[in-house]
Formats: sequence, C-alpha cells, structure tokens
Amino acid sequence: MTIMNLNQCLRSGSLFNTQGSLAFLALPFTKHSPRYREWSSSPQLSKNNNSKTNMSRGWRDSTTRHRTDTVPNGGGQNFRSKQNPPILKSVFASGTAKRTAEFMKKKAGLISEENHHEEPARRPAGLKGILQPPEQPLSVEEWKKLKESVGSPERFDISMMGMLLKSGKELDIPKSLLSFVATEKGTVSYQLLLQYLAICVNGNHDPEVFDVYSIMRESFPSLDPGAYSLLIKSYSRTSRWPQAVTFLNEIKKVATPSPGNYGHVIAAAIRNGQPITAWELYDELLAKGRTHQQETWTSLFEGGCPSESWQQEKLLGILLYMRNNQVYPQLNLASAIKTWFERTPSQKWRGTWSSASPKGLCKSCGTELESIQLSAEEYQQLRSKVMTDIIQGRDVFNKTTPEELEEFKEFVRTKPAFDVVVDGLNVANITNDRSKQSETLLAVVSELKLQGLTILVLGRKHMLRPSKFWSRHNMKHIQEKAHCFFTENISEDDPFLLYATLHSGNHCRFVSQDLMRDHKACLPDDVTKRLFFKWQRGHQMLVHGHVALGRRVRFQSIPSFDTIVQTSGGTWHIPYDDTEDRSTYEVPQKWLCLTRIHDFITAPAKTDKT
Repeated sequence: MTIMNLNQCLRSGSLFNTQGSLAFLALPFTKHSPRYREWSSSPQLSKNNNSKTNMSRGWRDSTTRHRTDTVPNGGGQNFRSKQNPPILKSVFASGTAKRTAEFMKKKAGLISEENHHEEPARRPAGLKGILQPPEQPLSVEEWKKLKESVGSPERFDISMMGMLLKSGKELDIPKSLLSFVATEKGTVSYQLLLQYLAICVNGNHDPEVFDVYSIMRESFPSLDPGAYSLLIKSYSRTSRWPQAVTFLNEIKKVATPSPGNYGHVIAAAIRNGQPITAWELYDELLAKGRTHQQETWTSLFEGGCPSESWQQEKLLGILLYMRNNQVYPQLNLASAIKTWFERTPSQKWRGTWSSASPKGLCKSCGTELESIQLSAEEYQQLRSKVMTDIIQGRDVFNKTTPEELEEFKEFVRTKPAFDVVVDGLNVANITNDRSKQSETLLAVVSELKLQGLTILVLGRKHMLRPSKFWSRHNMKHIQEKAHCFFTENISEDDPFLLYATLHSGNHCRFVSQDLMRDHKACLPDDVTKRLFFKWQRGHQMLVHGHVALGRRVRFQSIPSFDTIVQTSGGTWHIPYDDTEDRSTYEVPQKWLCLTRIHDFITAPAKTDKT
C-alpha cells in the first residue's frame, strides 16, 4: 500500500476494520524501518524469576525444640547429637536459605515485618512528563499533543509502546498509538510492530497476531528470532499450530531455538494428537544439549498414552534423566506424572503425596529410601577427582605452598584415621563475640571428644598467639583433646579439610559452616559434582543453636537417605518442589510415592517406630 492510499484509509477511518484487525495496514519497508539494527532491542517477555538468597553463615535458630538421637556413621562409631528431623533443621532443606536471609535482615532492622514498601516504578527514559500510559485510546490529535508535551519526542512512539507492553493495557490503546504513528510518519518501524506483536501475544489476541504477521511478512524481507519466538508462542495455541513448526525451522537458519521455542511446539503437537512429531522435536532438543523446561515434560506426561509401549519407554527415560541429573519436578509436573501412572492400563498404580521419616522410610508405603552413603566405587571415584581437581588443582598453590601441602600429607599419614575433621577458624567464627572464639572452638571439640571420636582440628598459626580472641588456656585444651595442624595464615583451609576427611575413609565426617559451593564448582563434570553434593550432605556436621563452654553442643540433622528420583521396580519415589524458595544447594522435602497396588497389598509396608 502506498502512502497516498494509506492517507486515504486514514481519512476514511478504514485503517482498522470493524473487527479491530490490522488487515489493511501493509506498510512499505522504508529507510525509516530500522530492520536488523533494531532486532537487538526486541521486547522481552517479562518473567518472574525469584532470586535465590545465599545462606548466611553462622545463623542459629534457638527457638526450635530439640531431641536427642544416635546417628550411625557407617563405620562403627556413633555421632550423638541433639537433632530434629532433617525437614526442620537441615541447612540443605528447601527454603532454608531464604528464611535465614529474611530472618537476618529483620534482625538487622533492614526491613519491617509490618511494612514492605515496593520500589516505585521507574520512569521510562525519554518521557519526562509521562508517569503513566493513557487509560483509554487516544485520537491522532490527542497523541500529537501528548507527544509535544514531553521532553524527548524523537523516540516517543517506541518508549510509549514499551510502557504499554509492560503495563498490559487494553489492546485498543496501543492500536490507537500505532494508527497515530502511521498517520504522522506514513510508515511503522520494525521495532514498533515487534512491540505491538508482543502485546498481542501476551494478551492472547491470536487473531490480531495473524494480521500483524501478514503485515510484517509483506513489509520486511525477513524477521528476527525474537519475532519468530513470539509467533511460535501464539500459533502453537491455535488450530494453525503447524505454522509454528515452520517458524521453528526459520530460527534454525540463523540460531539455535530456545527450549521454550521447542516446548511450545511440542505441547501443540501433543494437544493435537501428533505424539510422533512431539517426540521427534524432543529428541532434537536432547541432541542439541539444551536445558529442558519442566513445562515440556508436563505436556509429554499429560499427553502420553500409557498403552503405547514406546511412549512408556520415553517417559520413564525422562524420570531416569531426572535421577541422573538430580532434577526435581515442580508440583505441576509431579501431578502429571502421578496421573500418567494411575492411567496405565496394564498395571495398577497408586500415587500419594508423602514425606520421609528421619530414618529414611516413606511415610506412605514404608519403603526404605536409598542411603545417603556413597558406595565403595562411588567413594573412590569422588576421592580421586577431589584429590586431582581440588587438592592438587592448578589454583591451590595460590593460597598455600607445595611444601606445606606435602608436610600436611605426611602429618595425616602418621596419624590414625580420623572420625571427624574440624575447620577450626570457621567453627570459632560462629560466635558473634570475637572474644569467645577459642572458647567456642573448645566447646565443639569437647562435645566431639565426649562422643569418643578421633578428632583433627585444622587452624592457622595466628590462633596459637595468645590474644583476647585466642586464649592460651583454651588452645592448650583443644590440643589435648584433638590432633591439630596449623597452616600459614594466608593458607586456605578447605583443601586440607577435604584431603584429611577423604583420606580417613568413608566413615569420616567434617564440621564446618562453609557450604563449599566454590569447590564443588571446580569439579570437572556433573556426575562428580552430584557425588560431591551427596557425600557432603551425608558427612557435613553443622553446629546448631547457641554454643557455650560446659554445655552440650547440638548439630543439625544428617539425613540417612538420598533425595533423588528412585525406583525398586514396584515403587517409584520422586522428590518434588512444592516451593519457589529452594536454592540450588538445597533439596526438596516432599515426595511423590507411586506404588503398584498388587505389590502394595502383598508386601506389607515397613513401619517406622520412631
């Protein structure tokens, strides 16, 4: 359509037809259209990403009630500590980090429990006089006056359309802005149409999306991946979903489609009875090594046919992928998995929402969950990798010397196998009163000695110099109760702690408040990282509550079971996320229990007498 015809349409009011579509807006691709240089500023769909807050070291909850348990360590020794079930106390339990951070902020007076003031919305750049977009459609003259009233009218249309995109106003308002721009400039830029397309997609105005796509296809030689992504999302939820496959192929010409792109098309194929297409796309996604979205898995389970053996194999493969990669399904996905099992015609399954007892028994069916302890093979594999990549890694000597490390190795070889290794400086810093650092460390060491354990305390040489922080008397008693090794003051403690603990054997535990995420990140592959995390949760003792010399010291509970997707043939146990507060180093506390009804009836459930 020429500019003359466009003006004629504007004068006659036929720019938009009676249904409010953009069918007649076929604008030329002129020099005013930024084309490729504007693709980089494609509007992004807003997402709610709850940030994960790191655990504050040294936090202690003194308001929780405690009880005493004896926890076997797998090596003949008993670690006696006042504990609660892991669901209440473990630093690795989902939501702990966020609750701790909120507690510490409130304690510091940074936030108020009564008043949570939201940050005021920032004013879009370039619109000095506009705080809010209009509440109703404006005429061309009204838009013109509004534009003249602001400080930077050059990008008025882009800035205003961006505001409308964020605010989610009724479609008539951005449509009237588009009409104003077409009247004033005789053309509409690629970027402005892309923003309008995003508004249509976000508002589920799919017929309007079809019209915008027709205009963009006729006006511009090609579209960018951002536009195709919006089109895939819209077309996938309509009867015209096969076109989304074409859009996906267009993206492949210039980039790798996102997991979300694949997920929309896979879900559309499932809804429209095309499982082969869906699984072909899923296998393609796997081959590209892209991260899977749980929404895609949910679609596959919701549309999976339980009577088709090939689909059963595919879906069970997803569960094994979750196990091997320590992925925890969210509640929606867990519900879809439960429903799929219960629909299986060849086998009768019963799904229940459950939790685990402190002794590692499913509270629904009584099945004993997998042990948190590593097998001998897993332990040797982890030990070898940690020695190579952390203890002897290329960066370790930035914080120590080869001579000091060799001296420590010789020290360890001459001592009996330790039952527990204590990060002395880390434990001493639990207290807020620095004058009681040595007293705090002595209290912890005394508790472990009372349990009849062979102890190694790692410290730094400055701890041996008498001061108001480090009492000579307390340090002398620590050295009487435990083997001690003091590194240079610049040395890093963790490599020494890991070496001594792993060298002593699978029974040895360590005491530290450090979650060691940096060291886990140094490991070379995901399998080793998962083994390290499993070993850490089964061996790390974290001090809990107030520490005072002469009083018993409490430690957080160490679970006896692993939190991972697992099956025994007649049962599946799947830990799932029921919260948005879980940090990456935390594990869920809720389980989906799936039991074959025949097996459940013929095999009485184990009971947990605790």
